[in-house]
Amino acid sequence: MVYQKGGGYRRLLRNISLIACLAGMTPPAYAANTDPQFSAARVWPSTLYTRLTFESQIAPHYRYFILNNPRRLVIDVDNFRTSQSLRNISRLVKPSDPFIAGIRVAKFDSNTLRIVIDLKQPIRADIFDLKPVAHFQRRLVIDLYPKLNNEKDPLGVFIAQTPAVNTPFKALPQTVTHTPFIVMIDPGHGGEDPGAHGLRKTREKDVVLQIAKRLKQLIDKQPNMAALMTRNDDHFVPLNARVVKAQQQKATIFVSIHADAFANRQARGSSVFTLSTRGATSAAARFLAQSQNESDLIGGVSRSGDYYLDNTLLELMQRQTLHDSALLGKAVLDQLQKISPLHKTRVERAGFAVLKAPDIPSILVETAFISHPEEERKLQTARYQQQVAEAILAGITRYKAKHTN
Repeated sequence: MVYQKGGGYRRLLRNISLIACLAGMTPPAYAANTDPQFSAARVWPSTLYTRLTFESQIAPHYRYFILNNPRRLVIDVDNFRTSQSLRNISRLVKPSDPFIAGIRVAKFDSNTLRIVIDLKQPIRADIFDLKPVAHFQRRLVIDLYPKLNNEKDPLGVFIAQTPAVNTPFKALPQTVTHTPFIVMIDPGHGGEDPGAHGLRKTREKDVVLQIAKRLKQLIDKQPNMAALMTRNDDHFVPLNARVVKAQQQKATIFVSIHADAFANRQARGSSVFTLSTRGATSAAARFLAQSQNESDLIGGVSRSGDYYLDNTLLELMQRQTLHDSALLGKAVLDQLQKISPLHKTRVERAGFAVLKAPDIPSILVETAFISHPEEERKLQTARYQQQVAEAILAGITRYKAKHTN
């Protein structure tokens, strides 16, 4: 038989494939094109850890091992083919990435796709897969942490790496001692979890990080005050880990910063929320808490780290903590009213997972509706970001003066 080039040859392959399928067989050469592939690949570097995600329609079956001389992490995926997203992944590796030197992808054999991650330092790899959620398909997640001596859990190391606040504080007489007033600032979302977004593609995670950095600069200039952040760059932090960071650093208060989104694009204004253990104060508050609590599903929590916050402590939640949270929320809400219309004129309550520290007054500030076109434009400006930071600081200082020693 003489094979024709071009279209004639392709028609012949299709005919062979059809006959083989009817006979219960799959032609090996043609079946490779039907193997699943990773439709998207992403790299999220940070100073604490680097995350890689590979997205596909079906769950991959994989194995991995670490080699030395040179250091590299090897991941073998069964019956997956290469894709354009994998061929381009090396371009996503930044020179400043503390863990990854490069990434190579190729078929190891006819049944195995091999991903090789060249490493800059010894690492601990936490690899797991996530089910579809939001606009994501299934994801294979690879978290690279620094390998430390006697480490028990990579996320535990990650939590502990928040720098401690040193005393004495600024502008204090040496003869006076004070309990430090530490504000844990929590920019919502991050990394694989972008949060809400506006019509102009503004991402919540980017806006709130800028506001949080501005707030930290302002707080650090205040006497007897200092600020820490749950994240200071674009990486994902589980909700429980944010709370535990605040507890480990003995934070005085916890302020989580967000930007609302709602199906009705006419919704607008700032809001402040505290934790409720008995249901939400409104349907909108309940909806918002549910959407914010989905961050762990979107960002992806590994098999480690789920147990850091003992939720049974919520049963012992001190009434004083809830009371102080309400006072802090009211002080901040009063200041936000001076720069922007309020969505609600009272502090609302709902079951936000990130507010569940039983011993730290905690609030969640929704700075504006990113889904509202005008407010989205405001959130993009340095002027409004600074105004929000100054308003939050003013509320914190008023609360500190009236309700703390």
